Amino acid sequence: MKIVSIVGKKNTGKTSLTVKVIEELTKRGYNIASIKHSHHSIEMDKENTDTWKHKQAGANLVVGVGSTTFFNARQEMDLNRILFLLKHIDEFDFVIIEGYKSYNYPKIITSPNVRDEYTIKEVDSFTIDEEGIIELADLIEERGHDIVDTLFANNCGFNNGEAIAREIRQGNLTIDDLDEIHSYLSVDGHVVGLNRFVSDYLKQSVIGVINTLNLDDYDVEDIEKIELIVPNKKNPQNPIDANCTILINNKNLEINEFTTKIVSNSIKAMVNSIKTEDNVKKIDFEISNIVDGDLTKSDILLKTNDHDVEINKFTQGILKETIYAIINSLKLEDEEVHEIKINVEEG
Repeated sequence: MKIVSIVGKKNTGKTSLTVKVIEELTKRGYNIASIKHSHHSIEMDKENTDTWKHKQAGANLVVGVGSTTFFNARQEMDLNRILFLLKHIDEFDFVIIEGYKSYNYPKIITSPNVRDEYTIKEVDSFTIDEEGIIELADLIEERGHDIVDTLFANNCGFNNGEAIAREIRQGNLTIDDLDEIHSYLSVDGHVVGLNRFVSDYLKQSVIGVINTLNLDDYDVEDIEKIELIVPNKKNPQNPIDANCTILINNKNLEINEFTTKIVSNSIKAMVNSIKTEDNVKKIDFEISNIVDGDLTKSDILLKTNDHDVEINKFTQGILKETIYAIINSLKLEDEEVHEIKINVEEG
């Protein structure tokens, strides 16, 4: 998803330029979303309609569904929150924003007095012709980028979203140079950046759990997109500080401190979810007899605090699939995995 904002002072042709840009990108076959920002109140609903009455009665969010669908929320949302929610609705190629001149996205300006470091082009929206719109759409294709905090390009020597965004705006990096991100995360309404390893780790772990479910009962044939919401107000989890050892086919797998924290906390969270015993300080997992990646006939052993833990077949399936998915996310070499041993011990 590439984001570009069209900004300028009042009566400088922002809306007409936005419309022309959307028309050109749509003509190219792209899936477009647009956002309009105003300093004035925007009312989507006419007085005395049913949905208007719902809002007047006190509903903080009203959804109208007919030949179209609209969402009418009482509060003003942060732009990044809106951009994240758009990812739930559809796979948009471009988001064209009219307004939001104080945000850090590539900007096409319609008046010189709003120029800043995020400006990629200044346009006279009243005189721009068809060829100019085509060139502008080309520039948007080249310089637009996703939510800033989701940008990673470690292979290019960048690991900061702001720095990466700047390089894209200046034409020194392209979207193709960035790490491929497999999952997106928002915590308490704030977008949290995930690098390639963490995003893949989360994706593999979640898919590992989902693979154990009877998706056919819910008319799911192929997993194309997963949306997960985890309310956590009553169960705050503090990250643990632990040592983690991973053996693959009885050979030690070297992992750095960052990966150690991720694996340790994930394993501890899994064990907590099956309510083994209070105050677990040591966890041992062993999955053996894995043949050609098939876990159905493999064996699993779980110990907490050096005590064997009895787990039913359904839970065994979840643990095996999830742990195997975690191991796959660590990007092992082409060696076939027959046995996995994981030890997590709090320091």
